[in-house]
Amino acid sequence: MDSIPQRNVHVVPHGDGWDIIHEGAKGERAHFLTQEEAVEAATVIAQREKVELLVHGQDGQIRTRNSYGRDPRSVKG
Repeated sequence: MDSIPQRNVHVVPHGDGWDIIHEGAKGERAHFLTQEEAVEAATVIAQREKVELLVHGQDGQIRTRNSYGRDPRSVKG
């Protein structure tokens, strides 16, 4: 059975608002006026797809990361 590679979801500043993009995607975007709206929508996508959500700040740097997939580390606790 072939598995489809999972692509993390990013919330990035774009123009007058914020976009949701998948890693490596071209033109695959959703646009929101506020970062809060974009993060809410991106969280649903990341949870459904079991991938990581990366939220960028206005400067483009990653501010927060949340993993909704399988954690590769085997850490107890």
